[in-house]
Amino acid sequence: MANDHHDQHDQHHTGHGHGHGRGHGADIDWSEMGSVLEAQAELFSPVYERAMAWLAQKVTEPGLVVDAGSGPGVVSCLFAEAFPAARIVAVDSAAPLLERARARAVRQGVGDRFDTVAGELPEALDKLDYPADLLWASRSLHHLGDQRAALAAFAARLAPGGTLALLEGGLPSRFLPRDIGMGRPGLQARLDALAEDWFARMRADLPNSVAATEDWPALLTAAGLRHTRTRTFLLDLPAPAGDRARAYVAAHLSRVREGLAATLDAGDRATLDRLLDPSDPASVHVRPDVFVLGAYTVHTAVRPV
Repeated sequence: MANDHHDQHDQHHTGHGHGHGRGHGADIDWSEMGSVLEAQAELFSPVYERAMAWLAQKVTEPGLVVDAGSGPGVVSCLFAEAFPAARIVAVDSAAPLLERARARAVRQGVGDRFDTVAGELPEALDKLDYPADLLWASRSLHHLGDQRAALAAFAARLAPGGTLALLEGGLPSRFLPRDIGMGRPGLQARLDALAEDWFARMRADLPNSVAATEDWPALLTAAGLRHTRTRTFLLDLPAPAGDRARAYVAAHLSRVREGLAATLDAGDRATLDRLLDPSDPASVHVRPDVFVLGAYTVHTAVRPV
């Protein structure tokens, strides 16, 4: 299950709901999951593009850009467009997703400067041929038990003067008004609270889990990096949502419905069932008030020269 402020990446890392945990299940249909992840990342492309434009103000002409936890490579290929002189390396533990990333790079004409590395983070970064000028980690860090140690490992793979960029935090997304005309008002706020409890349990259950205050600039500084910066980017797709946005909302709420089934009260479970029933005029598939509004925060820091 996934709270949306941990959503994009998380779905990939259990192949289903949250949990970058450890390893990808053999029962996952990566051909189906890959297409879902691609569609969602494409929907979120405006956020990534604005984040890259912000990064480009400080990171000039990087030789190597690493996407740590790349999934099917949508963001990796956006980096190839944003930095046309850079070599791009997509790192992920799911080989089928890396195959999709390579195919995407070829289709977009950047295959000659696009590589992939298979393996679990952060150890997979040891396979890089040379240090990164920009290392991007989008919601992959919080799936590693010891985030401090992982940040130190990320920092160690940077070239002197290289930048580490983390997409972590932000705010839970909203898809519907507070009062949707059925059930108790405030459904999404209650789902967020349940998801936060779930996320805390997920973190606690990770191998070698170590609690850490999620002050990302402080954690980056503790990893030996300097010049921390933070910027938040909005995804604002107003109502009435288009087909791609509706598909994303339906997929997200379906994961929530399944992942929180044991903790949902009967009323909220019934409301979610109606929202997800394509034949119901109150469902997210057809109702006119569906939107997508999210806030995504990027933290950066630089390895001293």
